[in-house]
Amino acid sequence: MQLHPTTVHGAYRITREKHTDHRGFFARFFCQHTFAEHGLATNYVQINHSLNERKGTLRGMHYQLPPAADAKLISPMQGVMYDVIVDLRPDSPTFRQTFGTELHAADSHMMYVPAGCAHGFITLTDQVELLYVVSQFHTPERERGLRYNDPQFAIDWPITPTCISDKDQHWPDFDTKFHGIEEMRGLL
Repeated sequence: MQLHPTTVHGAYRITREKHTDHRGFFARFFCQHTFAEHGLATNYVQINHSLNERKGTLRGMHYQLPPAADAKLISPMQGVMYDVIVDLRPDSPTFRQTFGTELHAADSHMMYVPAGCAHGFITLTDQVELLYVVSQFHTPERERGLRYNDPQFAIDWPITPTCISDKDQHWPDFDTKFHGIEEMRGLL
């Protein structure tokens, strides 16, 4: 497993190392020891599975407020996606900065998103299937989101979304009170 730091403090782009032979390959998806060495979350409570049928499907930008703030480990199992993180931790040296990267299932790429960061993605191919594990249970009353096109973040999406939920399309403009920024203190 190779962990590559991103421009967002505490977030990593991860490459699973494949061990191949005539049967196919084997690769670790998670290693508690490796994650602990890098100060990453090591306790995960839920594994989610998502299928996105069409290119241009956008999901996000989601996060949860403390005490339900969750770290995420995202991995496409099929297809290609563009994954985006926005740092919402006011104590972070990269507060309000964004990071985006393509994740390819064929290359075994993953993304580690620390608690206190909003996360979203857009599919760059049809039939994008992904797994993501989270460190906290989904808590609807603690859920928040950023609108994918909020001008305060100016996320550089590689394509225009063609499929997006009503909820994700209508998150309000960034507002420190609604988005719970003061509650995010101490998440580093």
